[in-house]
Amino acid sequence: MARTLFGTDGIRGVANRDPMTPEVMVKVGRAAAHLLRGSTERPTIVIGKDTRLTGYMLETALTAGITSMGVDVLLVGPLPTPGIAFITRSLRADAGIVISASHNPYEDNGIKFFSCDGLKLPDAMEQRIEELVCNGEIDGIRSAPSEIGKAYRVDDAVGRYIEFAKNTLPKGMTLKGMRIVVDCANGAAYKVSPAILRELNAEVIPLNIQPDGTNINQGCGSLYPDGLRQAVVAHNAHLGFAHDGDADRLLCVDERGELVDGDHILALCALDLRREARLRWDTIVATVMSNIGLDLAMRAAGITVVRTAVGDRYVLEKMLAEQYILGGEQSGHIIFLEHHTTGDGIVTALQVLAAMQRCGRPLSELNACMTSYPQVLINTPVRRRAAIEELPRVQEMIRSAEVGMAGNGRILVRLSGTEPVARVMVEGEETARIERLAREIALAIEKELG
Repeated sequence: MARTLFGTDGIRGVANRDPMTPEVMVKVGRAAAHLLRGSTERPTIVIGKDTRLTGYMLETALTAGITSMGVDVLLVGPLPTPGIAFITRSLRADAGIVISASHNPYEDNGIKFFSCDGLKLPDAMEQRIEELVCNGEIDGIRSAPSEIGKAYRVDDAVGRYIEFAKNTLPKGMTLKGMRIVVDCANGAAYKVSPAILRELNAEVIPLNIQPDGTNINQGCGSLYPDGLRQAVVAHNAHLGFAHDGDADRLLCVDERGELVDGDHILALCALDLRREARLRWDTIVATVMSNIGLDLAMRAAGITVVRTAVGDRYVLEKMLAEQYILGGEQSGHIIFLEHHTTGDGIVTALQVLAAMQRCGRPLSELNACMTSYPQVLINTPVRRRAAIEELPRVQEMIRSAEVGMAGNGRILVRLSGTEPVARVMVEGEETARIERLAREIALAIEKELG
């Protein structure tokens, strides 16, 4: 069956609109619990969330659905997405659910699942949950009153995650003398990120740590780093960190106020690991969206770049299959498989700090390891979904543009898995030219699908 609930990163949409309604979430919770009951006598599922107002509604609905099927729920409250993955493993739970729409505005919300080992739920499991919900099969499956599950609050979840994250910094290393600005986007990291840095003896200037349920990602965080850039310079800080709403990604700002994106973070951490003789197979994993400058910098250092489709789940799949330890996305999802099973903005921040400490150099110097080609990304709204390959006019424009670039650039066009938009990325040597090409291709797609 065609998938209508799950996208590339769980289920997502406008809160209180299908599918992100209490009614649907009760069914999703029931379906997931039913599948777990088939393999374990008395399973438990962890539920955590970011700071969106609608998280309460969805948490309650999921809890009702799960407990109605004889499965217990462990509620941990606001915690970064990678924190939920860790807590699921730490508490020996059978699955974890994160209620978050990541970097999206507060009106949106979503859920995604982790398996008992802290990995994204397999496609087959998501498919079966969707089938149970969409064909109505789950409606006829009921547990006896004596089998109904319970819901418990986990009071020490934040403390557990803080200790886990701190332990990813090398033993004996301290952040004493470091002044760090951290923008928590009024999201899930608003407590834990400043606390972790302070407990490692850094001087911390926190920004956007007063969530009110509606201000998550609002003009702040990794999507809007200008405030962080200004604060780093104003406070004469050594660097700054910007999280998104669920803190699974990270962007940095160096001491001069210059932005350091995920590609550059990946490059400088790869070089640091190679110097330490810890970069397995001298290889990293990136997606097709990563800048061609990453390939050039890594090739010069004797490091291979393996590319995957867009999405941290595909990066992780490749890493697990080939036993690579470092991979990530330009957006700042960086996976350090020696430390965690998913992208973790706080763990990434600590690895950047460790690289700086080992080298004794400022972030601006480490960032110079890679030069990015100009890159333009346009998100154009679409009303219907169709394979880009099925749009002859768009395909002809792409082929013509690639011929004109003569190998000194790239064009990537894809439909988003989480939003009703087509993403057009053009990369090349001349900014004006690639901006024109991107606009022309985006307009053509809008005429076909808008």
